[in-house]
Amino acid sequence: MSASAPARADGRPAPARCPPRRTRRGRSPAGAALLVLGTLLLPLSLAAVWARTELTDTDRYVTAVAPLARDPAVQNAIVDDVTNGVMPHVRLDGLLKAVPPAERPALRRKFTRGIREFVGKQVREVVTGRTFPTVWTGVHRTAHRALDGTLAASGNAPVTLDLSPVIERVRQQLSGNGLGLDIVRKVPPTGVSIVLLKSPEVPRLRAGFRAARRGALLLPPASALCLLGGLLLSRRRRPALIRTAAGCAVACALLAAALALLRGRLLDALPAAVPRPAADAYTAALTAPLRAGMWTAIGTAAATAALAATVPRAAASLRRRTPSGRRYRAADGRPRR
Repeated sequence: MSASAPARADGRPAPARCPPRRTRRGRSPAGAALLVLGTLLLPLSLAAVWARTELTDTDRYVTAVAPLARDPAVQNAIVDDVTNGVMPHVRLDGLLKAVPPAERPALRRKFTRGIREFVGKQVREVVTGRTFPTVWTGVHRTAHRALDGTLAASGNAPVTLDLSPVIERVRQQLSGNGLGLDIVRKVPPTGVSIVLLKSPEVPRLRAGFRAARRGALLLPPASALCLLGGLLLSRRRRPALIRTAAGCAVACALLAAALALLRGRLLDALPAAVPRPAADAYTAALTAPLRAGMWTAIGTAAATAALAATVPRAAASLRRRTPSGRRYRAADGRPRR
């Protein structure tokens, strides 16, 4: 008679086996809840670890953006920014003194266009030169340290990408001819920069940085403990492992889709003055570690689910076909196949 019967046939009370079975029944919902919670925490853990790493580790950040020094879209953006920073310091009044006032506007436009082409060509030679990657990494290392200091402090100072080292290389490039000497004399060594983070955005990013720093420490172990505890509390662990691994793969895939959607929204919200190809290259470089982590998690989860579903069946089929398996079935009284 089953353990759930209230009494035996002779009237004696049933043995005390019902409480343990009810306890085992209660373990399954608790295990399922832990597995669901661990599955949801996994993509959040990946995002938190990525945010903490990119915001606090200067070396990893510099490594991520270093290849952008050879990206054509980024090079074009730098050429435009540096040229735009140089041109306001070029003065043509001395060259136009001998020209009649009525002819000065047209001649000024012609001279300005010619000088801009000349300066842009010199800047491009600097940006595409062999030494530019070293300048690029130095500029970004300084900018990231400034960002790290801003997030750790309490002020709201903007964070900029100072292009002064590039300007200095351009000054050296222009100093080889007479026109360049006049431009070099008028261009200051500083003053050209790209605003990475405006003052109103600093408090929001600081709050996100603090949340990511805490989440990177708490979420990964919490997710691992929930997944492990849920599997231990499950009565049927192999099906639970298959469903959990599939759920983790789906959760990470949803995170990848959300990241792609957010990236598109951010690029659409950029002002017209910011080149979209360069911004797209930046976001791709910065999110590359997160995307690599997501695809690694998806592949690992899918492989785990596939192995958990196929290996036990293959092992059981192999046991049935071995001679020892036939002897066991014969001794057990089962018919041979």
